[in-house]
Amino acid sequence: MPDNETKNAKTVVPLRRKGQPGSHGAAGGIERLMVAEGFAEAVGLLAQGFVESHVVAPRPSALFATQQRWLLCQVAIARHFRALSTGGPGVSRRDIGYLALQHGIASRNTAYAFFDEILKYGLVLPAAEEGRAEEIVPAPEAFAVLAQWYVLHLAALDRIDGAARAEAFLAAPERLLPLIAPIISDGLLANPEVRMPGPLYRIFAWTDAGGHLMDRLVAGIDRQVVQPGGYLTDVNSISYLARFFALSRAHASRKIAEAEAIGGIGWSGRRGHSRLWISHAFYTEYASAQARKLIIFRDAFAAAEGAASKMDGDDCVAFS
Repeated sequence: MPDNETKNAKTVVPLRRKGQPGSHGAAGGIERLMVAEGFAEAVGLLAQGFVESHVVAPRPSALFATQQRWLLCQVAIARHFRALSTGGPGVSRRDIGYLALQHGIASRNTAYAFFDEILKYGLVLPAAEEGRAEEIVPAPEAFAVLAQWYVLHLAALDRIDGAARAEAFLAAPERLLPLIAPIISDGLLANPEVRMPGPLYRIFAWTDAGGHLMDRLVAGIDRQVVQPGGYLTDVNSISYLARFFALSRAHASRKIAEAEAIGGIGWSGRRGHSRLWISHAFYTEYASAQARKLIIFRDAFAAAEGAASKMDGDDCVAFS
């Protein structure tokens, strides 16, 4: 959960500039996207992809499964690629602390702890350039996970409208990543609904691996079974959820109970011995959050694709 300094801090949301992703017709765009043919399938693709990312790379994927860490990641990503475009990569501990406060995400101490954690676990590495001893750059593993996170969202968009964004990105990730990453991060940080989603979503999103718990429930929706008021999932054990995401059973049970208390989750039969269902409201919060991200990705990719042809080799990212 956010610390006291974070909760008391004034949230500073950057003003959207003209042309920034999500700055025009956002509400209408989300509504149209959510009723589009293929949207539900795209949401399922995202949820399943997030779960699979945990299996393949649990340490870096965990950074995307907690709202505060995820937002701090967006701050670091935008800062890194802007530094890269102006002559030298590198993000300092001081940068993260300052930007966390500027965006109203976390206290300086929380941001410093985040910086120390990603450095400790090798998700970032000290910058090699002379004179940059206090700065870090993403490790190759982190670049790979970040690129895959973008591919997953682009593939979800393609599932809806039949475009080929994911294929285009995979054909030239070194050129597109430096362009798309800061635009997407800016869009996510500037969107108040992305930063502070609905109450059911928040129950999970602000706790360790809570995002993954939501992802697993949505990925397990059985659309062949009609469940009054919601969707039946294939999850019938809280212990399974806890083991799968390396959480304590008490922690997982507490989150499920909180969501159950406000009608977001329930048991289809005997408690603890039947399948869980999630309410329409819970699913709508989750799907809306994905829709907001997808619109930001759509607009960012359109802008980045047009600029990619103007880049030279020095602007590319090295993945190894």
